Amino acid sequence: MSGDLLLTGSTGFVGMELLARALERTDRSVVTLVRAADDEDARARIDSVLDDLFGDRADRFRARVQAVAGDLERPGLGLGADARDQIAERVTTIVHSAASVSFTLALAEARAVNVEGTRHVLELAGLAAARGDGLHCYGHISTAYVAGDHRGAFTEDAHDLGQGFRNTYEQTKFEAEALVRAAGLPARILRPSIIVGDRRSGWTAAFNVLYWPLRALSRGLFSAIPADPASPVDAVSVDYVADAAHALCHDPSPVGGPGGVETYHLTAGAQASTLQEICTQAARYFGRPAPRVLAPAQFAQLHADEVARAAVLETGRIFFPYFSVGARFRDDATRAQLKGSGLHVTPLSDYLERLLEFATRARWGKTRIARADALAI
Repeated sequence: MSGDLLLTGSTGFVGMELLARALERTDRSVVTLVRAADDEDARARIDSVLDDLFGDRADRFRARVQAVAGDLERPGLGLGADARDQIAERVTTIVHSAASVSFTLALAEARAVNVEGTRHVLELAGLAAARGDGLHCYGHISTAYVAGDHRGAFTEDAHDLGQGFRNTYEQTKFEAEALVRAAGLPARILRPSIIVGDRRSGWTAAFNVLYWPLRALSRGLFSAIPADPASPVDAVSVDYVADAAHALCHDPSPVGGPGGVETYHLTAGAQASTLQEICTQAARYFGRPAPRVLAPAQFAQLHADEVARAAVLETGRIFFPYFSVGARFRDDATRAQLKGSGLHVTPLSDYLERLLEFATRARWGKTRIARADALAI
């Protein structure tokens, strides 16, 4: 594929994996937009990422990566007109991975990053579409949880079904998708569910959501957890997400779909496990009693002394809703598009122990282990 790639979020968990695949699987040059004081600072941050990704192989990739200091929240991404024009002339693919993934930001703060940031990247994408070789694909990393509190099947072509939202992250990612759909650009929206570590090594740079109850269980800190016992916890490995996103965003076929937008669910779907299944397997690994998984209403009725023993659960309160999700994510379009690629979802149970081994080695994020080192073990 001709033209360069512009990648935002390259210092983040998923963005790092996307950068690795672009460098290893293509010969394209990559422009990385990095939040930094200046281009020199941006270069230092990207060099650190490359070292983390590739270890002693990093030098072979440095020349293909341009680090540009920018700011999603500023008009024009904080770039001068000349810099924007030069990027727009070069790039034919843009993958917007940068976002705030905090569940607790005030709505205005979350919108500044996730909505206005998307608007500013789309403006640059519009320039690219009108310049040089044009824009082949704008790839947008969203989330399956734009489904919000919808119950039942949530298909890939679904967006606004009147759903409410559990937090400002979900709401602003929903609003950002609306901007993408209205932009009139060839776009592929990618919606991962809960992202966990690499299936091969267990490596992760983000110990949140599902890692919270697993860490508490490893320490024997609770005897019950509030969740819908029958509700699937849709979790996918970061390597599957990055592999699928790379394949879809670098697919040379023209982008179709309504309004020139295609949407794909990077989810476990029918392969999802329940929290009860996950906790039972993890309890065996740690040699701990499996906690009871109780419906939230039942959990609230626990005797006071048991609630006190489970007080640690309060720190994970923001993650509770993701253990009782009513939506069931359909991924028919994704499976059809990736058919023949060899890419597929693996049930979490097949690699959960590798995740737990890495988490234990990394002391749940307190000890930094580079991706390159984890893959080499």
